[in-house]
Amino acid sequence: MAIKPVKVSQLNGYIKRILQTDPLLGNVSVVGEVSNLKFHGSGHVYFSMKDENSKLNCFLPSERVRDLRYQLSEGMEITASGYIYLYERGGSYSLNIRDIEVAGLGNLSLAFEELKKKLEAEGLFDQAHKKDIPFFPEKIAVVTSETGAAIRDILKIIKSKNDHVDVLICPVLVQGPAAAGEIAEAITRINEELPEVDTIIAGRGGGAMEDLWAFNEEIVARSIFASRIPVISAVGHETDFTISDFVADRRAETPTAAAHMAVPDIRELKAYVSDLRDTLRLSWESCLRYKQTQLAALDFAAFRRDLESRIVMEQMRIDNMKAENLHQIKALIDEHEQKMDLLKASIQSLDPMAIMSRGYAAVTDRKGALIGSIGQLVPEDNVTLVLKDGQADCTVNQVRRDS
Repeated sequence: MAIKPVKVSQLNGYIKRILQTDPLLGNVSVVGEVSNLKFHGSGHVYFSMKDENSKLNCFLPSERVRDLRYQLSEGMEITASGYIYLYERGGSYSLNIRDIEVAGLGNLSLAFEELKKKLEAEGLFDQAHKKDIPFFPEKIAVVTSETGAAIRDILKIIKSKNDHVDVLICPVLVQGPAAAGEIAEAITRINEELPEVDTIIAGRGGGAMEDLWAFNEEIVARSIFASRIPVISAVGHETDFTISDFVADRRAETPTAAAHMAVPDIRELKAYVSDLRDTLRLSWESCLRYKQTQLAALDFAAFRRDLESRIVMEQMRIDNMKAENLHQIKALIDEHEQKMDLLKASIQSLDPMAIMSRGYAAVTDRKGALIGSIGQLVPEDNVTLVLKDGQADCTVNQVRRDS
């Protein structure tokens, strides 16, 4: 006999109850490769885990994403722990993840490169954001383990070089899941509560890649970038590089190198100041001797004679200039007078009265207009003869033209 038909929602609800009450599926760990990775705007992460034969949908809630130590990326092999959940409306199930572990150093390197690429694209590594390390700090904060070799090396170097600097130790975990949060919180707290700190050294001694991983986490990188106080990253050995090294204002190859970088050597400074003092003293003594020699060489009588001689020479030069100028002015006046005489003679030669003085006369009609041609006259015309010393009125009796 057939079972009575049920609705789709009823069947999905039944399957969901079965899945949720199964002890194995309520706490299961699955190994697989990450694929189809999607970061949702809500902060949740959706992806699939796959092996050579199958795949499984996975859901990582935003509150778990914030605790994640590694940046998930395509192809990463992980072990995900959680429970199987059925989405009734869609009829699909997924692994809801509580925790993730990354398997193998290859995946750590992949996570390192992915986070490095992301932060570099955001500009966290740009040189423009780097702050100068103060040359002579008064207070240095060291963020590291209080029991590690790093803090002993840093304190030893700083105190041997410069006993005028106060060192504040901020003990934190430098390894394990909780380390990154403690390191980031310490850097933030120093900025907020201890603004008088001049430099922060954050780091630890050497170790394997997974041991140094706290300094590769995003939360630490962002706290270093946000720090108003300059940060020196001092993680591991010379060949070790972490994300913190790229974000920090300066990278030190080791914690010991960071201590050398953070403070000047008082003995070297004292020797430098002593050399400056000696150089200044020698320079001043040399200058003083030179000035004394100059003062002793001064002869006021000779100076007066030299000054009087210079005055006489200047007076002679002025007199010569005066005579030369007067000569030039006289020559210029003579030249203009000659030109004036020539112009006067030329004007006088053209004067009608001068011509009349030689026996010539001018003839004008009754209106006073000059008559220059015989053709202008006819018999009985009344004309006036203009002589150099008077005029005579005349009547034309006869007109004769030259043949």
